Amino acid sequence: MKQFIKNQPHWAVALAAIFLVSVYWLLWAEDRYVSRATVVLESPQIAQPDISFSSILTGSGGDKDLLLLREYLLSVDMLKRVQSELDFRQHYSENGDVFARLWDADAPIEKLHKYYQRRVEVEMDEYAGVLNIKVQAYSPEFAHAMVALLLKAGEAHMNEMGQRLAQEQVLFLEEQLKRLEERLDSVRAKLLAFQNKEGLVSPTSTVESLNQVVATLEGELARLRAQRQALSTYQSVQSSEMQRVQAEIDALHEQIQLQSDRLAKATGESLNRISSQYETLDLKAQFAQETYSSALSALESTRLEAARKLKQVSVLQSPLQPEYPTKPDRLYNTTLFALIVIFLGFIASMMAMIIRDHRD
Repeated sequence: MKQFIKNQPHWAVALAAIFLVSVYWLLWAEDRYVSRATVVLESPQIAQPDISFSSILTGSGGDKDLLLLREYLLSVDMLKRVQSELDFRQHYSENGDVFARLWDADAPIEKLHKYYQRRVEVEMDEYAGVLNIKVQAYSPEFAHAMVALLLKAGEAHMNEMGQRLAQEQVLFLEEQLKRLEERLDSVRAKLLAFQNKEGLVSPTSTVESLNQVVATLEGELARLRAQRQALSTYQSVQSSEMQRVQAEIDALHEQIQLQSDRLAKATGESLNRISSQYETLDLKAQFAQETYSSALSALESTRLEAARKLKQVSVLQSPLQPEYPTKPDRLYNTTLFALIVIFLGFIASMMAMIIRDHRD
C-alpha cells in the first residue's frame, strides 16, 4: 500500500477524494424535499399573433411576460416577502448539513439572495410556454408553503403591474381629453360670440350670396347698356326712352357700387374681413372638434387594449406536497464526481509517464 502511494500518489489522492465525497453524499448530506408547480400566463382575450422579424428575434409577448414573472420570483423583493412571511433565514440556518445550510442567519441580503437562488429554481419552457417553479427545503411543509407563496405573490405582482400600466395610460388620455374638451368649448364660445357680434350666422354664405347679387346686377347693367347703345342709333339723348334707360343704368351702377363696398373696402368692417375672421375661427373649431373626436376614440381603444393585455396567472399544476426527499441526487453526484476524478487521474498518469520518458 505504501509502495502504491509512493509510486502513484495522484491515484491515492483520487481514491481518497472519491471516498470522502461518497461518504458525504451517501451518508452525511441531509435530505431535502422538493415542491414544484407549473403556471402559465393567459389573457382575457385571444389576439392574433404578431409574426414579424422583430418578434422572431426578441420572442413573443407571452415569453416576455413569463420572463418578467421569472425575474420577479427570483428577485430580492420576493426574497424579502418570503423572509417576512415564512422566516427564510431561520429554516435554512437551523437545518441542513454543514455544507448545505445557511451558515450565517444574519447574513447580508446579497449573500442571502445568492443562497436563495440555490434553493429556488424557476425555469421557462419556451416550447410549452409555461413556467416551472421548484423549491428545495428541509421539510415538506416549508417547501409547499414557499411554492404557494411564490404563486400568490407572482400573480398579484403581474396583475398589479398590468393594471397600473393600463390605469396610467387611461388616466393620461383622460387628462388630455379634458384639456381638449375645454379647448373645444373655448373655441366654440369665441365663434358664437363673433356670430352674435356681427349678426351673421355664416358670413361666408352671406358673401357668396352678395357675389351672386352683384353678378346678377352686372349682367342686368350690361343688358341696359346694350339697349342704350341700340336706342342711340335712332333716338336722341333727350328722349324719354333714353332717359329711362339711363336712369336704370345709373341705379344699377349705384347698387353694384353699394354691394361691392359691403364686400370689400379699404376701411371699416367689410364682409370679406368678417368672413376671413369667421373662417379662421371656424377652422380652429373644426380642428378642435376633430382632435377631441380622435382623443375620444383613442381613449376607448386604450381601455379595450388595456383590458385585453391584462394577464392572469393560471396554475397548471398546483404546489406539490412532497412525501419523500428527492434531493440531493446522491448516487448521481457520487458517480459523476468519481468519473471526473478518475478521468483526471488518467491525465495525471499520462503526464507522469511523459515526464519519465523525457528523463530517460
